[in-house]
Amino acid sequence: MEQNTPQQSPRRSGQKPGRTMTPIIIGAVILALIVGGLVFYAIRASRAANAAQQANEQLLIDMAQRDLEREYGELNDEFAAFENQRRLVVDDSVRRELNDKYEAARIQVERLQQELNDSERRSAAEISRLRAEIETLRNLLRHYVEEIDRLNQENQALRTENQQIREQNERLSSRVNETTRQNEVLSERMTLAERLNVTGLTLTPLNKKGKKEKKVNKAKQLVITFTIPQNNSTPVGEKTIYARIVSPSGQLLGPGGSFSFEGGNVECTAQKTIEYAGEEIGGITIYYDVNTPLIAGDYTVELFADNFRLISRNFTLQ
Repeated sequence: MEQNTPQQSPRRSGQKPGRTMTPIIIGAVILALIVGGLVFYAIRASRAANAAQQANEQLLIDMAQRDLEREYGELNDEFAAFENQRRLVVDDSVRRELNDKYEAARIQVERLQQELNDSERRSAAEISRLRAEIETLRNLLRHYVEEIDRLNQENQALRTENQQIREQNERLSSRVNETTRQNEVLSERMTLAERLNVTGLTLTPLNKKGKKEKKVNKAKQLVITFTIPQNNSTPVGEKTIYARIVSPSGQLLGPGGSFSFEGGNVECTAQKTIEYAGEEIGGITIYYDVNTPLIAGDYTVELFADNFRLISRNFTLQ
């Protein structure tokens, strides 16, 4: 009888020790795929966000660039308006100086225009720089306009002053010519022996108390003092002495009436009537009451009587 020996269960065929690791590997792969997908979507979302941000920044830059082009247009219009104003400058040297400054600024404006035309898009930093240059040029232009206004006002004042000076010179020239003609006539008459002679002629400023005043601008009166010496050739009788005082500006002080001379009427400053008997008369005075402030300088005193100019002398009053 055969003896059956217990047999051990044989190991399943094909079963290997690594088979238990398979689910772990599969799980790892699936996890890796999930993580990779999440990373992919995260990267994609980040790129989309960056693209949106860049698009928004570019939109802002485009808007800034359009504003920059508008500001340039306004600046260009201001320079065009300035063209007409600078033609109003009369002074050639000032016009050349302004033109030089203007042309330098104009070149900068043209360079800005070239920069705007060369590039369709530019960075925010470039736009900021160009805007600063436009503002600088606009300030320069305003300065030029203000300078032109100032120069035009000064030129107008100078033209008015020059016109006044020309008119004054013409009047003075006419007065000098007339005085010269009168002096020539009077000089001939002075040679006649029958005229009254005058000596010791003085012109003195007086204050309100009748005392001598050192400053002519404070004088309340001017007194002419003179002596008529003896002259047997002069007819005796009542004589009216006419005095003329001419200021440093050529104006006759007065008026104190007029008298006939050489067929015409001549204005005088003051007059005085005396009785002449052929003898010397000393200390004759003729007063003039000051009605407007006097100025320092050379004053001319002339005395007339009997259709003669008796004397003419200059006095310097301080």
